[in-house]
Amino acid sequence: MHSEAVASRSADQKDSRESRNGGPQLDAVSLAIIEQLQEDGRRPYAAIGKAVGLSEAAVRQRVQKLLDQGVMQIVAVTDPLTVGFRRQAMVGVNVEGDVESVAEALAAMSECEYVVMTAGSFDLMVEVVCEDDDHLLEVINRCIRAVPGVRSTESFVYLKLKKQTYMWGTR
Repeated sequence: MHSEAVASRSADQKDSRESRNGGPQLDAVSLAIIEQLQEDGRRPYAAIGKAVGLSEAAVRQRVQKLLDQGVMQIVAVTDPLTVGFRRQAMVGVNVEGDVESVAEALAAMSECEYVVMTAGSFDLMVEVVCEDDDHLLEVINRCIRAVPGVRSTESFVYLKLKKQTYMWGTR
C-alpha cells in the first residue's frame, strides 16, 4: 500500500473499525503496516517505512506495539502434510454449561489449532491437526470428549487442503 492510499483512508472507516472490535485503536498507518507484513512477514522495516511514510525506527516501534497488544503475530505458516501431520479435521462441539471454560480447555490442547465460539448448530468449532487417523481418534475420544461440559461432537475430516491463506488484509 502506498503512502497516498494510507492517507486516503477515511476517518469513518477507522472509527467503525475501532467500535466494532473493541480492541486497541488502530490508525491508518498501523493498518497499512499490518497489510505490508501480511504480504511478506519478512519485509524489512525500511521497506515498510517507505511504503507507509515512516522511518524504519518508527515502523519497528509500531510493529513491537502491535505484537505486545496481541493485534498480530508474525509466524511461519506451514503445510501440515509436509511437516508430518497427515490428518486435519474441523470438530463441531456442543456444550452443556459454560462454553468459555470448555473453549479454554480445548485451546490448551496442542492439537487444537483454532477454537472459536459460534452461533448456530455448534457452540464451538475446533480445528484439529494430527499425525494420522489413530491420533485424531485419540484426540476426539480421549481429549475433547473428556472435557467436562462437552455434550457431543461432530467431526469433519479434511480430504484435501485447497486454500489456506491469511491475506484478508485490514479491510
